[in-house]
Amino acid sequence: MKRAVAAAAVLALAVTGCGGKQQTDQAAPGGTQSCEAGEGRITIATGNSGGVYYVLGGGLAQLISTNTKLRATAAETGASVQNIQQLVAGNYDVAFSLADTAADAVNGKGSFDGKPQKIQALSRIYPNSTQVLVRTDAGISSVADMKGKRISTGSPKSGTEVIANRLLQAAGLKPDTDVQAQRLDLAKTADGMKAGTLDGLVWSGGLPTAQITDITTAMKDKVKFLDITPLLPALKKVNPVYDQAVIPKAAYAQPADVPTVVVPNLLLVREDFPAGNACAITKLIFDKQAELAKVHPAAKEISRQLATQTDPVPLHPGAKQALG
Repeated sequence: MKRAVAAAAVLALAVTGCGGKQQTDQAAPGGTQSCEAGEGRITIATGNSGGVYYVLGGGLAQLISTNTKLRATAAETGASVQNIQQLVAGNYDVAFSLADTAADAVNGKGSFDGKPQKIQALSRIYPNSTQVLVRTDAGISSVADMKGKRISTGSPKSGTEVIANRLLQAAGLKPDTDVQAQRLDLAKTADGMKAGTLDGLVWSGGLPTAQITDITTAMKDKVKFLDITPLLPALKKVNPVYDQAVIPKAAYAQPADVPTVVVPNLLLVREDFPAGNACAITKLIFDKQAELAKVHPAAKEISRQLATQTDPVPLHPGAKQALG
């Protein structure tokens, strides 16, 4: 059912196309900005089809289309870096992104070297867990042990790839030469792990992620999660947004919780996104949070108390109104 919701949204995108027209903002009586969405179409950039961005993006598109005058569609993408690039280019109107990638974008660093991106946030949403899974017969007990190994570092221009490369660098490895990096989407990564053509993977996503469940269910004790928290101090030097949490054993039916590194997700728009639309969508996320949680349990971790904590990405004025 979860995949069906997202798949329907993607199908709708193929019919309507990208970059739908948006109605300009309307002022409410008394001169204040209306918190009502105008008529038009919007597109949402999500992520790999097996990931939480894709599932929740489809659910969010359905909520927007059902509860506002907007008609929203969601599309599968390579995720964070690509999402921001295509958001700024006008190919999408709303985009999911990891907070560290979004921080790089507004500061003109990393994949956006020297080119600050004019983006704003609708809200901080749920956190992504960094999930490092390896074959038990690969001789890998830490990220440093990945030297010479076949490791899926995520789709090109994804937030997963950004984090994977930073983990490798924090462990003293050069991503381009010290590992056999495979820049694969999650579906191909799952196939590779089960076929034995990969020794391990890095994935940044909500809990649980369907295709990680597929790997752990199919391979059972032939795979294990790594504790990567010894690398957290080095990661924090790159970006203070990184934090420590656990992958609960219940998430993937593992024998114990696994400490890991987490990073928040943001929902992004361009600076010129209509304030009425921004306000209405942000308000909808929290008013209908229980419905989003039915689409994927990661939505349960969306917190109104943390929603405005998007620095250094500025909060959109319409979102400020919704969260005020």
